[in-house]
Amino acid sequence: MIDLSNETMIHIQKGDIEYLQFRKLLQYQDKVVHCYSLKGKNNDYAEVKQNNYASLYETIGLEKEGFTKIEYQAHSDKIEVVKTKKEIFDKIDGLITNKKGISLSLRFADCTPILFYDPVKNAIGNIHSGWKGTVQKIGQKGALKMMERYGCKKEDLLCFLGPCIEKCHFEVGEDVKKIFETTFAYLGNLENIISKGEKKEEQKYFIDTTAINRKLLEEVGIPSCHIIESNICTVCHADQMHSYRAEKEKAGRNTAIIGLK
Repeated sequence: MIDLSNETMIHIQKGDIEYLQFRKLLQYQDKVVHCYSLKGKNNDYAEVKQNNYASLYETIGLEKEGFTKIEYQAHSDKIEVVKTKKEIFDKIDGLITNKKGISLSLRFADCTPILFYDPVKNAIGNIHSGWKGTVQKIGQKGALKMMERYGCKKEDLLCFLGPCIEKCHFEVGEDVKKIFETTFAYLGNLENIISKGEKKEEQKYFIDTTAINRKLLEEVGIPSCHIIESNICTVCHADQMHSYRAEKEKAGRNTAIIGLK
């Protein structure tokens, strides 16, 4: 096992189950539980495929009865409020709640997990932000929805950007590059976010979606120091976590979970 721990993340192994946790979020583990699952020794979890997570829940100390299920994540900007246990949603990509005993689970294979926690209002959020979701500003909309719904203050909200395909591997063509340029031109300094590839025969570009999500959160007033990045690329570590870019149709899914005790 290669230890993926760094200054913001800690790598945990318990039996066959491996997962990552944010060091900052562990400071509130008396109130909130979270993880980002890894492949583990068996290279996959049948439970993740089945939207079950029973063993993972038991390992991190969450009640599986509190699991909130999304049938299909649609790369949208739709976010739902979870009010009761065992709610089922479809064709959405974000969940928020302030109800104890409820956990929010989404699936990932290169897309960016964005976890929110407000220790003052004791509210949480879980966002699935692929490149299409990033263009639709779903992370920013998640923060705003928590402010509107639960009265969260921007200076209290903690935001965690989980493992995803980083700029080193997010290679796109002219069409996708133009979408990002058009959408985010107002942010300025795009030369630091979009870089030309070195291939001359077919022009490609590399895009830093993590940097964009950070800018979008800062845009609504969240302090930079409250936005914590995992600094882990799913493609670089495809032997330990699922990556659609690396594994194509054979890719499984990692799950990001956050729940209130």
